[in-house]
Amino acid sequence: MISSSMFGGHVTISTNSPFLRRSSSRPVVSEPGSTERPIDVDEVFSLPIEASEMKTGDTSKHGAAIMPSPIFLWRFKVLLFSLWGFICCKIGIDSVLRMNADLRDLFLYEAFLYYNPLLLVTMMVWLWGINLWVFAQSSVNYAKIFDLDQTHLTHRETWTCATWMTIVVPSSMTAYLYLYSHGEVSWAASQPVILYAVVLMVLIFPFDIFYLSSRYYLLKTLWRIAFPIQPITFSDFFVADILTSMAKVFSDLERSVCRMVHRQVATIAWFEADSICGSHSAAIPLVLVLPYVWRFFQCLRQYKDTRERTCLLNALKYSTAVPVIFLSALKYHVFPDQWTNIYRPLWLLSSVANSLYSFYWDVTRDWDLSVFSRIFKFKTPHLCSNVLYGRQWVYYWAIGSNLVLRCTWTYKLSAHLRHNYLTVFTITALEMLRRFQWIFFRVENEWNKMTLKPSLQVSMNDIPHEEDRLLPPMNNDHDV
Repeated sequence: MISSSMFGGHVTISTNSPFLRRSSSRPVVSEPGSTERPIDVDEVFSLPIEASEMKTGDTSKHGAAIMPSPIFLWRFKVLLFSLWGFICCKIGIDSVLRMNADLRDLFLYEAFLYYNPLLLVTMMVWLWGINLWVFAQSSVNYAKIFDLDQTHLTHRETWTCATWMTIVVPSSMTAYLYLYSHGEVSWAASQPVILYAVVLMVLIFPFDIFYLSSRYYLLKTLWRIAFPIQPITFSDFFVADILTSMAKVFSDLERSVCRMVHRQVATIAWFEADSICGSHSAAIPLVLVLPYVWRFFQCLRQYKDTRERTCLLNALKYSTAVPVIFLSALKYHVFPDQWTNIYRPLWLLSSVANSLYSFYWDVTRDWDLSVFSRIFKFKTPHLCSNVLYGRQWVYYWAIGSNLVLRCTWTYKLSAHLRHNYLTVFTITALEMLRRFQWIFFRVENEWNKMTLKPSLQVSMNDIPHEEDRLLPPMNNDHDV
């Protein structure tokens, strides 16, 4: 029992009472009526504790002392990651230099084809994590826009997935280069096959690991995109727009899987133009055009549900990509004179039309900006950017870079230019960056619509009706 003096008297309470003391105070024990110095409870109980510490040591404090700080752990991870990257680059460069100079270019081209799609997907996952991080720092509620539940991936979890992809994909590519250059062709051919199989298994794995709810949401969205027979949601056409920027990724995936199925990995049989997986394959333009066909039918479905004329104009925009793709593919099926005099000018004309139409739609529809009016009106609150806080130079940069990248974007859709694989990879990566900045303004525009719509409804209700302005208010208290 512990006695404490309260208002001149003694009150006896239990030592385990929650009202005995604050966390920072020291409990005192004294006998009623005693004049001796009160006994400090800490002194009483510290004696056996100190004795035991001399024998065994304070394990809790010792354990806390040896725990590394989060900054140290982060630096250690960065060091390991940098060391791993250096080892992969060293082994890859040595393997390439080991190859015969005459076959080195073909060797790199084939290796690049297998791993280029997954490298670009990894890059897009990193960029999507940055998008989510910026949205989390701003007032944009992206979870509400995409109708996500509480288990959706945050930016940190997205970056974790991107980190593992960054480790696995280059490691497999390094193993392929090393094994092929050292004569282990069969083992080298198995590396991209194993990688693609693992990626597929992770996506469709039915058990509650590897973010099952997010994987299910992604697969369900892809199914709705491929078969737009139901009303189109924002996430449906948002992901479909991203897929249009990854059309070259789908094309390379098709060619890679084609070679795996026909056992042409780590061989030069695919290099024959007339082979089933060669550059003359009709499947290449069909796969390139597939995301635009999906988006085209989504627009038609939206028009059926809403009867808005803008849906038809949007469908027309996606249809302009079809001539760019198929006119380019005709180069392998017509005479050179016909290509130079007829089909190449048509291809250039369709490319310009598609680029300018897409640029106009990005600025005026997807971003809801206007070069001549909206960009200068940042003093109006609802016209300011919730993400970038109305910084005017950002909008100038977004509009200018979007125009340039929209024009270079048609390069990657052209089948007759794909032999410049490094150039095509660079332009595809730039298209990913264009789509990355497009996401900021597109999601912001959707959030502004969602937040401004209720306020506009309230303001409309506050406006008096015509008869209320013309007739005076009725007074029911007057006497007749």
